[in-house]
Amino acid sequence: MSEENLLEVDRLITSFETERGLLRAVDQVSFSIPYGKTVGIVGESGCGKSVTAMSIMRLLPQPSGKVLGGEIHFKGEDLLHASDKRMREVRGGEIGVIFQEPMIALNPVHRIGRQVAEVFRVHKKMSKKDAWDAATEMLALLRIPAPEKRMMDYPHHLSGGMRQRVVIALALACRPDLIVADEPTTALDVTVQAQILDLLGQLQSEMDMSVMLITHDLGVIAETCDEVVVMYAGRVVESAPVEELFGSPLHAYTKALLRSIPTLDTPPKSVLPTIPGTVAALADYTHDCRFCQRLGKKTVTTRERPEFKEVQPGHRLEICKECSDL
Repeated sequence: MSEENLLEVDRLITSFETERGLLRAVDQVSFSIPYGKTVGIVGESGCGKSVTAMSIMRLLPQPSGKVLGGEIHFKGEDLLHASDKRMREVRGGEIGVIFQEPMIALNPVHRIGRQVAEVFRVHKKMSKKDAWDAATEMLALLRIPAPEKRMMDYPHHLSGGMRQRVVIALALACRPDLIVADEPTTALDVTVQAQILDLLGQLQSEMDMSVMLITHDLGVIAETCDEVVVMYAGRVVESAPVEELFGSPLHAYTKALLRSIPTLDTPPKSVLPTIPGTVAALADYTHDCRFCQRLGKKTVTTRERPEFKEVQPGHRLEICKECSDL
């Protein structure tokens, strides 16, 4: 493991037991997250982004979810072979998770204060009073107005933006080394989304954390990330520093995603470019280039998986003759 990287995921394979057998949802995914950097994982819904994150945290649905291969190293420690006790220490203590939907992430029958204070009691072994005070300070750090009053509220008393701030408070309570943010702004309007992203960036800088940002929004990636990992159908098809990926994309799928972003020059009421075809069902994934499978190209008749290799310093690509621009 490189000394520059906080987290390294190498050839991760995650599958689910279904009525149609064991289906592979994450297929030999590899990437790394350096210390103090933000790495964006981007792709359409169902491409394996969240499953990859849950594999890292060992929070896959049981008993159907299984990690069948690969390695996950966090600060040099192999998480896949860590004990359950050790993983409970890692979750929340060393790796914080910001879940996609705050109303689901928060318990609706407990007050906000109890939920945030519980993190300090479990991981820091604080007394009830000290944990309550620490939780109040955490809400204040997240710019939540009147934190003492909010501590007594239930989740349904808060707006979507305030609930998301509480979820971030839960994730940051123990000042973890890594934050896994699973589409943290999807359910929010644009103004609140910008506020949450700015706040997360400020706190990352203050606490010197690394961030794994999962999203389908390339605009968010461009604003917040240092490096980008593009996933499609359970595989990484391209990864590069953010400026290089946006300036010189090499994979057809990456280019298609970028073309679908509206710009200031886009004429009003014009039809936005879309990606033809649909993502294949998990049971129907081909072994070779899966974007060719979507486009209906003849290369899907082969059984060879495209090679994934570094084509430029820091720029890695799945090499398909039809889909890669080399």
